[in-house]
Amino acid sequence: MATQGIVQNPLLTLVIGGARSGKSRHAQSLARATPAPWVMIVTAEALDDEMRERIAMHKAARGEGWITMEAPIDLADAVSEAPAHAAMVIDCLTLWLSNLMLGDHDLDLAVTGLEAALRARTAPTIVVSNEVGLGIVPETPLGRDFRDRAGSLNQRIAARAQQVIFMLAGLPMTVKALP
Repeated sequence: MATQGIVQNPLLTLVIGGARSGKSRHAQSLARATPAPWVMIVTAEALDDEMRERIAMHKAARGEGWITMEAPIDLADAVSEAPAHAAMVIDCLTLWLSNLMLGDHDLDLAVTGLEAALRARTAPTIVVSNEVGLGIVPETPLGRDFRDRAGSLNQRIAARAQQVIFMLAGLPMTVKALP
């Protein structure tokens, strides 16, 4: 099935929403609807004590049955290297984008690589991202650039996904669902 020349992936779901909206929890529940093991690709880096604590809490909350892969930069490679038969959660695109931008990486090349890796998946893949365009206009040029690039990235992934779920206060709202 194609929309405006974009090939959609019938196994791809985008879970998007604001901070602390329940995105990760919901994405994990979608993966757990399939047989274990499940793959969790995390893009966060533990650069300080607070982030190390957050990462540890997320990992403990997942429980057993998860294979965790860290991919703060090389997300396409991690997606390609993950077990093909296992459902996958990528958490999250906006942290990955931030890592790429701050590291001065080639964003177009990275996103194109990720799209190719997602197309090749043969098991359910759930991508988590933050919706950053609902708030105020960022004060700094870097903030505005990030907001714009995150919006474009989210649109590209949403166009390819079979399903898009917007999370609001822990409640999943289906925005897109193709047969």
